[in-house]
Formats: sequence, structure tokens, C-alpha cells
Amino acid sequence: MPNESLMNPKVAVVILNWNGKNFLEKFLPSLFKYSDNIADVIIADNASTDDSLAFLRNSYPGLRVIENEVNGGFSKGYNDALRLIDADYYILLNTDIEVTAGWINPVIELMENDEMIAVCQPKLLSWHERDKFEYAGAAGGFIDKWGYPFCRGRMFMVTETDKGQYDESREIFWATGACMFVRADLYRQYGGLDADFFAHMEEIDFCWRLKNEGYKIMYTPLSIVYHIGGGTLPKSSSFKTYLNFRNNFILLFKNLPFNKLLPVIMLRLILDGIAGLKFLISGHPGDCLAVIKAHFSFYVSLRKTWRKRKNIHQRSVSCVYNGSIVYQHFFNKTDYFSDLKSENFS
Repeated sequence: MPNESLMNPKVAVVILNWNGKNFLEKFLPSLFKYSDNIADVIIADNASTDDSLAFLRNSYPGLRVIENEVNGGFSKGYNDALRLIDADYYILLNTDIEVTAGWINPVIELMENDEMIAVCQPKLLSWHERDKFEYAGAAGGFIDKWGYPFCRGRMFMVTETDKGQYDESREIFWATGACMFVRADLYRQYGGLDADFFAHMEEIDFCWRLKNEGYKIMYTPLSIVYHIGGGTLPKSSSFKTYLNFRNNFILLFKNLPFNKLLPVIMLRLILDGIAGLKFLISGHPGDCLAVIKAHFSFYVSLRKTWRKRKNIHQRSVSCVYNGSIVYQHFFNKTDYFSDLKSENFS
């Protein structure tokens, strides 16, 4: 690892906090230890109702805290805070992340050496099982031709053990919002995260928009962080189900090239119906109802989403799996990214 020292670019680590006092207590000490003299650390509080602010005032009186007036979700929360922060690079960091020595400089150096790299993520490992990749980003995000996201190191609910199999820096489709390095000027130029997403898949949308403009999204294993995951919304939350299904449709409608838009949307309507039925049969009526609500919410937002689409230069982009990851995983029993044929990626 390169020696961490003060670098020329101005870097701001921005943690969006909502009722995360326990995580702040646990992880701020290591963050300061491994970020001191390298980056400014800033807390953006998203209208917390716990005693996060009191804890920060008492324990870190010199720390800059931006207090958002309302909790507008992950997307609006970051947008509101980042417009007040002067930096060359933003690092969007979840409260439930433990950073390690040398976590900043390798990523910034990679981005400084290629001005077309807009966003980069480190290797994301599980805090609970430290030799395994973590669900939310693993070794970089990808998407299949039908709009289903997955990761190197994580396919649906299967996470791989890190054996060095993804220890090369490479271009990816999307970078995790749990620990996202992004050029501040591009964040501002392209409007940041879409506030209408509230939370979930907003980072995929942001990365896709940048790829549509010709920029690269990267992963590097030279930086490692550990993520707890599920700190705000657990995987079993029906609200999370709603957001994932709704936001995935909005994501596709905004960013797909016109010739792919109708076929993908039509097939996804069928597949989402099957998913909703599966939820119902397996005893999760709340999730089934969430899928239905997600679809109606998407229909209501169509006019607004169409206006957004008109401002995006849709094109065929790299790092798309030109097949069905659903078919590969559930029918071909493919659990590992490395088992997917490389020639099937754009």
C-alpha cells in the first residue's frame, strides 16, 4: 500500500447519518486514525431523532456537522449536504463502514491518473465475516441485459469468500454507494443522486448516467473497507422491496437506449409479476403488495421520468452481461461471477 500522506487534491469524506449513533461511536475512531491529514471528515446528519448530534457535539466538538432540515433519504440527504462542501473528490461513506490503513490514497491516485474515471469503489468485505465479500458492493457492480444488478463476489444472496480472485483494478458498471469515491465537479455537473429514488439503486442510476456520458466507473482492491450492511433498512423490509422494484424500473426507463426500452420493460413486467406471486406463495404478502405498489408508483411517475430521460444521452455501454443473470443463477446454478463467460459481457 502507498504511504498515506497529504495529497494535492482536496478530499472530503462525507458520512450521511440517520439515527446512527452506535455506528458513529464504533467507527469514527478508525476513520480519523486512517484519514487524518489526508481528507476532511464531515458528518451530514439527515434529521436524526436519536442522540447522534449530542454525541458528536460532546465527543468531537471540532468536527464539521451539516444538519439537513428533513430526512429526504439517501439521495436528497447527500445532495443537500454536498452542495455545501468544497472539494475535488467526495467520498460517500456509510456510517456502518470500518476503514483500514491506506484506504484513500490508492483510489485517488488511480483517479488522478485517468481523468475519465468518474467514480471508484474499494473492495467491500463483510464486517461480520471478514474473509467474505459484502452484499452491497463486493468487488464491483454489474448489470444484466434485463436490468438485474449483481456484483463480482455476490450473486443474489450468495457471497463469495475473498481468495484474491478479484484482486485486479478494472472497469465496472456501478460502484457501491456504501463507499463511493466521486469527482466533485462531475457530481455537481450531472445533478448528483436522483432524489426521487429516496434510497436504493440511486448509485446505479448515477453511475449509468456517467457511463452514458463516456466516463468510467472503476473498482480497485488496493483499498479495503468492511461493511456491516442493513444498518438503515434490513433486507426483510417490505419498504426496501418497494424501493428496489420501483427504482429499478425508473433506472431502466431513464437510461436504456430506445431500441432496448420496450423489450426490457415488457419482460420485466412479467418477471416482476412472477416475483410478486412467489412472495405471496412463500408467505410474504407484504412483499407481494410492495411489488404491486412499486409498479403503480412507477406508472404515476412516468411523465416526470420521461422528462429526465430526455436529458440523458442513452447509449450502449460496457460491463453489461448480455444474458439473464436470473436464468444463470436459478436454473444453471451459477453462484460465482467467475463462472460467467467473459465473452458474454459488453
